[in-house]
Amino acid sequence: MKPITLTQENFKAEVIEAKGTVLVDFWAAWCGPCQMLSPVVDEVAEALTDVKVGKVNIDEQPDLAAQFDVMSIPTLMVFKDGQEVEQSVGVIPKDSILKMVQ
Repeated sequence: MKPITLTQENFKAEVIEAKGTVLVDFWAAWCGPCQMLSPVVDEVAEALTDVKVGKVNIDEQPDLAAQFDVMSIPTLMVFKDGQEVEQSVGVIPKDSILKMVQ
């Protein structure tokens, strides 16, 4: 499944109220490390049918970045049943992302 674009309008329904695991990628178009991590996040989204994957463009959604205290990007957050359970900052390999969401 392709990652979904998360906004202030749909974040609550897609992440906070979601049952199960949601991986959220906070990123920006001008961020080199974000561009390196993005295809890896896309691969994870395609590989795992039981995990929802969403992306937050922090330039377009600064309130969401502030709400979750995102100070550096890329930041990955894992939510389980609406609760944040894991966070990673910076580029990490695919197997590390898979471990985060398991």
